[in-house]
Amino acid sequence: MKNGVLLLSTLALCGVSGLAQANPQVCVFDLLGRAGESYKLLEEWALASKRWGSNVSLKAYQDEAQVERDFKAGKCDGAYMTSMRARQYNKFAGSIDALGGVPSNSIAQKAISYVLDRRNNRRLVTRIGQETFEVAGIGQIGSAYIFVKDRAMNSVEHIKNRKFAILHYDPAQKMMVERVGGIAVDSDISNFVRKFNQGEVDIVAAPAYAFKPLEIGKGLGTRGAMIDFPVVNVTADLIIRPEKFADGFAVQSRRWFVQQIPKNFAMVKRLEAEIPNKYRTRLSKEDQDKYQKLLRDGRIELTEKGIYDGSMMRVLKRARCTVERTNFECSLGGE
Repeated sequence: MKNGVLLLSTLALCGVSGLAQANPQVCVFDLLGRAGESYKLLEEWALASKRWGSNVSLKAYQDEAQVERDFKAGKCDGAYMTSMRARQYNKFAGSIDALGGVPSNSIAQKAISYVLDRRNNRRLVTRIGQETFEVAGIGQIGSAYIFVKDRAMNSVEHIKNRKFAILHYDPAQKMMVERVGGIAVDSDISNFVRKFNQGEVDIVAAPAYAFKPLEIGKGLGTRGAMIDFPVVNVTADLIIRPEKFADGFAVQSRRWFVQQIPKNFAMVKRLEAEIPNKYRTRLSKEDQDKYQKLLRDGRIELTEKGIYDGSMMRVLKRARCTVERTNFECSLGGE
């Protein structure tokens, strides 16, 4: 009789365990909540994930900091958030967003495809303390451009002593603003554009994804401009606790994300095209070179400090120099 009770208890526990693995919850950050493009992408992913053995439920957040808190507290079995926040869970994937590392959408496509390739399966699993985390997907949000209150601020020198809103949890942004003599103003995704729109800062960097939802046009007014030079590529990482999902789930999930890359980048291209031309201004070739050198020096320093992954920096440099072989950095070492 005791053996029978033990057997039933064991089966019950197995059943509970199976349910936990089969019904994980993923917390999704999107500026627009359930109406946003990122959330819609994850809705399609959740539908597809049923074929991989897990019935995923999604929870939308417009506050990215809360996603991170809930994920750390174990309230989410997975989290979809910007790579700048997700980098702590996997430096290899999170380093795609290195300053100036991905200057075009074509290089971004190559970088994301490379990271999600099966040859990197082991690199996408990280052990932190007693927990295991795995990158189950990467989505493109888009290149971040510099928006200024006055279009006369169109050179590196003009940033000196100007207030620049930065995301406080990304040390790369703070370092680069200080390198060019700007004043870094700690902000979060929930308020960095609001500070720009209300005149609390002079400069902000953001992707086209944020232009309409955060009404950047209000901050630009009649004198402001978008400097048409991408300073950083912004992606989002899907980080999961693999034991909460079916066996092999992350591998199949990454394959799915690779298949979505063309559609993902078509969305980015559409959003970038929607920014009115009247706001766009270009840097001179001299200033483009200055920015590239500043960004390169920053990447090298941040890699030495352990913030960026060295192997990813080498991959990105090869990709850049494949596209533009005459670029000054292609003949230099250091990355």
